[in-house]
Amino acid sequence: MITRLRVLCAVIGIAGLAATACNLGRTKTDPGGARDLLAVSDETGGQLVLIDPTSGTVVDRIAVGKRPRGVKVIAASGRAIVALSGSPIAGPHAEARTLPPADRAADGLGLIDLSSRRVLRTLASGRDPESFDLSNDGRIAYVSNEETAELSAVDLETGTVTGRVNVGSEPEGVQVRPDGKIVYVTCEGDGAVYALATEPFRVVAQIPSGLRPRAIAFTADGQTAFVSDENDASVVVIDAAAHKPVGLIRVPPTAGTKTPPRPMDLKLSADGRQLFVSLGRAGSVAILDPALRRVITVIERVGERPWGLAVSSDGQWLYTANGPSGDVSVISVAAQRVVRRIRTGGSPWGVAVVH
Repeated sequence: MITRLRVLCAVIGIAGLAATACNLGRTKTDPGGARDLLAVSDETGGQLVLIDPTSGTVVDRIAVGKRPRGVKVIAASGRAIVALSGSPIAGPHAEARTLPPADRAADGLGLIDLSSRRVLRTLASGRDPESFDLSNDGRIAYVSNEETAELSAVDLETGTVTGRVNVGSEPEGVQVRPDGKIVYVTCEGDGAVYALATEPFRVVAQIPSGLRPRAIAFTADGQTAFVSDENDASVVVIDAAAHKPVGLIRVPPTAGTKTPPRPMDLKLSADGRQLFVSLGRAGSVAILDPALRRVITVIERVGERPWGLAVSSDGQWLYTANGPSGDVSVISVAAQRVVRRIRTGGSPWGVAVVH
């Protein structure tokens, strides 16, 4: 039946009917249903890699600067922003004296035009930027500065740092609450999340989370936040109005997996009914029920240390950046399995969908 429908698509000249027939012929594990382009930051290669997940090919590689990590796409302007750092790559217990000197001139936010595939300019960002999020009007980037334990506010029009606030040790994940009035930042070294008011720019709460918090996701109404704790194998549930932890979702190890779950990035589905969590060195991705606060399933053998995570524009696919294996995985949400791994080389860190 599928073969006949594909033949029909090739010969029917009526566009609407052909499209309908082709869609009927797709399987639930065929990534051809998603027409996204992916922007993937390659930390060791100094590139923003553009990927077509439908064909499974690398479309282009844009040289952006040193250690690109956090990445976001501004759909309205056709641009991407990537955090660049001149700090040497080091593990959590590395001694500074054993590392090469930092290149502070390399720190910044790279602004990339996706149509011309070039870097327009690099904006000031504070020292060693890792992750960031944007204000609701798209004018301000809130940037975690890992080395200086700060959160910086960067005016994207003028390219200047307009504010710096001291937060906890090793700030990483940054997320603006949907109302734009509050921004959360995870601080790995402190085991805490700091809540900052965006106007005036200041700390309003310090929220205990757990060991090595990584990323944040807010519900659409802004009432609840979820925070991944890498070294606690858990996701903390936070009352985002009172800035207090109100629950904990444990991610249990799965049979036959040597490494315990290491929750890293997380994303909510568009309808808020599923919470997707990359599990780092465990090589898997968990799907959680945020309402019932429990694990639905764990998808195994995703890649080596899946870190950055994105959801397709149609909600049917997950994309993970797998640093050590140098590839990006395409996961069917419905089938709950990997349907494709796309080789990028280097060390993919973050992934964003270009709509």
